[in-house]
Amino acid sequence: MSYAKYGTDANTTLQVFYSTNSGSTWTSAGTAVTASSTSLQTVTYTLNVTGKVRFEIRKTDGTTNRTNVDNIQVESNPVVATPDVIEDYESGSKGSYAAGSVTLATGNWYLNEALIGTLTGDAKAGTKSVRIRDLGSLEMQFDVQGAQSVSIAHAVYGTDAASTWQLQASTDSGTSWTAVGNTVTTSSATLQTATFAVNYTSAVRFRVVKLSGSGLRINIDNFTISGSAAPGGEPTNPTDPGTGGSTDTTTYSSVHLTFGNPSGAKTDVAYINNYLLQKSQFVMSYSRDKGTANWVSWHLDESWLGSAPRQDDFRADNTLPAGWYQVGSTDYTGSGFDRGHMSPSADRTATVADNSATFLMTNMIPQAPKNNQGAWATLEGYCRTMLTGGYEIYIISGGYGVGGTGSVGYATTIAGGKVTVPNRTWKVIMIIPDGTNDVARVTTGTRVIAVDMPNDQAIGTDWRAYRTSVDAIEAKTGYDFFSLISDNVENTIEAKVDAL
Repeated sequence: MSYAKYGTDANTTLQVFYSTNSGSTWTSAGTAVTASSTSLQTVTYTLNVTGKVRFEIRKTDGTTNRTNVDNIQVESNPVVATPDVIEDYESGSKGSYAAGSVTLATGNWYLNEALIGTLTGDAKAGTKSVRIRDLGSLEMQFDVQGAQSVSIAHAVYGTDAASTWQLQASTDSGTSWTAVGNTVTTSSATLQTATFAVNYTSAVRFRVVKLSGSGLRINIDNFTISGSAAPGGEPTNPTDPGTGGSTDTTTYSSVHLTFGNPSGAKTDVAYINNYLLQKSQFVMSYSRDKGTANWVSWHLDESWLGSAPRQDDFRADNTLPAGWYQVGSTDYTGSGFDRGHMSPSADRTATVADNSATFLMTNMIPQAPKNNQGAWATLEGYCRTMLTGGYEIYIISGGYGVGGTGSVGYATTIAGGKVTVPNRTWKVIMIIPDGTNDVARVTTGTRVIAVDMPNDQAIGTDWRAYRTSVDAIEAKTGYDFFSLISDNVENTIEAKVDAL
């Protein structure tokens, strides 16, 4: 950084400190420097800090003498070779095909229509391997820093016929996925190795998605990620979702982002799968590749309610960047999925324009009818009843995972592959008394409701059965909710499961 004393003021001292825990504690970056010249001088501190870090410059002599600081530059650590990551699935257990997370030696993995197989028919290098059926998937819920190759052992289960699958990669914490290499056909009952040459230089995660073979099963074992983070990797989708802690110090002009931007979305066309789309009625992070929002956030109090009728004017959103596909009102037709509102129509009845905005297709995700019209709708209505008690509410909703079951069966995408069907739908709700300066008024006793619902026709009607913690939804999505609240309060309210 550059520094100098101000004008004719006497000499003064200053010192740089850094924090790796969101400002809870601070460590000196080096010795104090004395500003004794009115010309800018430069000082460099050599550190070796990994993970997130913030800096603070302190004037340390306590005098009224002033100093100028300019040109603060923070350089990344040199890229270090990444050791092989090898997952052999020996340390975990999962006996059913129901979607769920498993803690393994390398981290948490999400298995959908998949289990940890130990039977004679399971092809495996050791005593266990993953068995995937139908159109299931095996997904990392953590990132590795860079990759040069991925090798996967695969075989059909028992005497099953051949199936196809695909390796996919995500550089935005699982928000969007890109195919890696060619589709693989698994036809042998003996483990074969498929190797994919890749070139990622930053955070990346992978998943295996089974593409064919209804009723057929495959085994996956020895999932190996190799290589150093060499320069010149594939372009990544810039996004910084964060994982807890109040690292977001940005303030936002929209009331709908009062408590933060969960995925660090930006109004920048480079952010193709984390694009910040702002309306006066709500704000969202939109994914071009999924054809849906990642999340939609909105504020709700009695001022948003009135007598405007439901407009039902479903339509494409022409404010999306040029060249992006605009999902149309008929793209869900015949799919068996509802055009499911994220920000509900009934939450915006003050004016016709407000209600009409909720029918933009960017505000929709494919929802199973019994999800959308059942527990989901009941929870929406419950939120509105809270307003008459003198409360205002902040709500964020979205979906995650791939593949849901609508009225005509299971699907991973609709609209010819242009719209991804989520596996789960979630909602995070904060309820506070009416007032001003909302961030400062949140306490450890503030009520927060979080729900995580299956996107299928077997869902129950009581939303309370699907309550979970905000922390759990952050773990599933990679988002950081309520990042503008103090760490102590945020950590407390996000760990709770609502019980009222």
